Amino acid sequence: MPIYALGDRIPTIDPTAFVHPDAVVIGDVTIGAESTIWPSAVLRGDHGAIRIGAQTSIQDGTVIHCTGQHPTIIGDRCVVGHNAHLEGCTVDDNCLIGSGSVILHRAHVGSGALVAASAMVPNDTQIPPLAMALGIPCKIRENAVEVGAFDYAVDLYIQDGHMYRSDLRRLSD
Repeated sequence: MPIYALGDRIPTIDPTAFVHPDAVVIGDVTIGAESTIWPSAVLRGDHGAIRIGAQTSIQDGTVIHCTGQHPTIIGDRCVVGHNAHLEGCTVDDNCLIGSGSVILHRAHVGSGALVAASAMVPNDTQIPPLAMALGIPCKIRENAVEVGAFDYAVDLYIQDGHMYRSDLRRLSD
């Protein structure tokens, strides 16, 4: 798997995490226990830090970047959908970030919140806990998500990570 140091910026990956061989991890990136990083995901901690909590899934094609002033922090037990783009933002624990969504600088997604597929969360947007953010730019519906609503998805990707770590094998060169 392409994991790169960049100068003195070296990734830290928990031994129980699964990083797919076709994902790219560069620089100051920390990946927590039992987290999964899927094919074509790019986590590029070149100018700042990226922190991925425990039991978080970063799906295929997702791009996570940061700036020198704004790290990207994703909490525990989150699912970040396919082809999402997160940069210089904070996502608290237990969130679902929908496929194709974009979350930009200094945005903060509160615990248990949902960012809908294809939503765009502009700079400085604050999404309260258990809220939904939908549309371009996003509109926020407060108290729209039930506690634990994404547990099934988190648990599925933890199981998938274990299965892939033990059973994935390449059949071609």
